[in-house]
Amino acid sequence: MNLEDILRFELANLRGVPVTVGTLATAIGIVAAGWIISATVQRAARRTLEKRDAGDNKNLHGVLRLSHYAVMLVAGGVALETLGINLTTLFAAGAIFAIGLGFAMQNVVQNFVSGVILLIERTIRPGDIIELDGVLVRVKELGMRSTLVRSRFDEEMIVPNSMLVISTIKNYTLHDPLYRVRTTVGVAYSSDLKAVFAALESTAITFSARVEGHDPVILLTGFGTSSVDFEVSVWTNDPWSERKLLSALNTAIWWALKEAGVTISFPQQDIHLDREVVDALRGLAGGK
Repeated sequence: MNLEDILRFELANLRGVPVTVGTLATAIGIVAAGWIISATVQRAARRTLEKRDAGDNKNLHGVLRLSHYAVMLVAGGVALETLGINLTTLFAAGAIFAIGLGFAMQNVVQNFVSGVILLIERTIRPGDIIELDGVLVRVKELGMRSTLVRSRFDEEMIVPNSMLVISTIKNYTLHDPLYRVRTTVGVAYSSDLKAVFAALESTAITFSARVEGHDPVILLTGFGTSSVDFEVSVWTNDPWSERKLLSALNTAIWWALKEAGVTISFPQQDIHLDREVVDALRGLAGGK
């Protein structure tokens, strides 16, 4: 038996289409070629992304896996056609099953598609700091179905990708890490407003975490029941440490107002009694 006879040897018959050693070897070769092409595409994508992002490879792994799946899907389809399997017929025969499976796995499919959207749009990347349901978290891993995040209290949460796509998400590091630390303080009505403004402005300008080139904002926001209310805003580049920075800013404001002789107001109420009420109370007290 020569090589030609071996290649023509029939292994199986699929609806009148013989599967020979030659066609099987060709299909295997196509899959192997697809694997090689995938590796080449991944190397090219890696070089392109590294050059474009200047070393920022936060989404590199996901993009490379996505390109691998795409190349291997094409290679697998060509290999099946080589074996004589009609993909159109196969898809038509499995349409009903696919619909039922789609209903059963609609959440998984939705999350997978959302993961692809996140990889393409790159609006959320590993390392980003986002606000999710009012909680500040850092993105650790961006997967095809779900995303792993970690809160400032070291709590790890697995978030479905669809939630990141359909919900309104605050990304504090999308284009830059600038973040405004904002606090409020109320002073007594007897305070010298010029001294208050001067003390607050000096504190905000000398705040160690303030980003140079972004002036702080001092606003008189309103007249409360027992205080004149001010708002102090300082720009920083560390949104993850917002709680610590807010505490430090509040402490600095406290001491600055103390040194300026300004009284920080607190809720209080004055009770005024009519003369008739005072006289009645004296009568009850025996005229004292």
